[in-house]
Amino acid sequence: MHKESHAFREGRPPVNVSVNVMLEGWGDDEAPGLGPMGNPLRAGVLDLQARSWAAYGPEKGAWRLLDLLASRNIKASFYTSGIVAERYPGLMREIAQAGHDVCGHSWTQNTLPAYLDHEAELADIQRCTEVIRSATGTSPVGWISPRCTPSAATSELLAQSGYRWHADIFDTDLPYSMRFGDHTIVALPFSMEINDLPMSVRYGNEPSAFVASVKHTLWNWHRIGSPEVCLDVTVHAHVYGRPAGAIALIETLDFIASCPDIASYTSHAELAHLEASRRR
Repeated sequence: MHKESHAFREGRPPVNVSVNVMLEGWGDDEAPGLGPMGNPLRAGVLDLQARSWAAYGPEKGAWRLLDLLASRNIKASFYTSGIVAERYPGLMREIAQAGHDVCGHSWTQNTLPAYLDHEAELADIQRCTEVIRSATGTSPVGWISPRCTPSAATSELLAQSGYRWHADIFDTDLPYSMRFGDHTIVALPFSMEINDLPMSVRYGNEPSAFVASVKHTLWNWHRIGSPEVCLDVTVHAHVYGRPAGAIALIETLDFIASCPDIASYTSHAELAHLEASRRR
């Protein structure tokens, strides 16, 4: 694997903000390992509360977030479990028709690439790709692994499968290119500071902390020399698709829009395209 890094500035503000919606699903005998009740059930007991909590995402949360984004003309990346695309093809069509990118997120949240052998991981990528293509009419070209945890082979398998970018990347502020023989894929940094799941579910912060973190970052950007970065604003449809979280997201997006000299909206697709254009 060959990694190519490039400067990224093209007269744009230093903070390139991408909005991402995680649209996640679990299999029939699975449930999220992390939920609002905090105390996990004993091993071998299916957590029906956590399953019901997670089902809010495709049932209600994603629709609310679609309306919210449309009201501000913001295009997002919807990272989608294949099982959700299979069960909710109408939702997938609505997301795609609204101009958002429907991206791959493995078959279920318990399908972790790090646990799969080469053949099983490739089959999972292909299965997820095909069901999204069937629902939207377009094959996905962006990917994030569940838990953002790839295997050693994920980048190469995605590149060989026609993906243009993936965001299982945490070692940089700007995109770079990864080359595997004749195949190239853009590695997009995925920042975790503005992410509802760790912030509000894992650490128990109220939604106002989500907004405060963005304000603190942008108000003080000049204090670290104003470097150019890609900053992700990430919500999960089953977490901040709910009213209190959606309100926090509205406040966050409106504040970002009020800082045009510091931040501008983009998307993972646009960032990947800009990076890929430097290879030509």
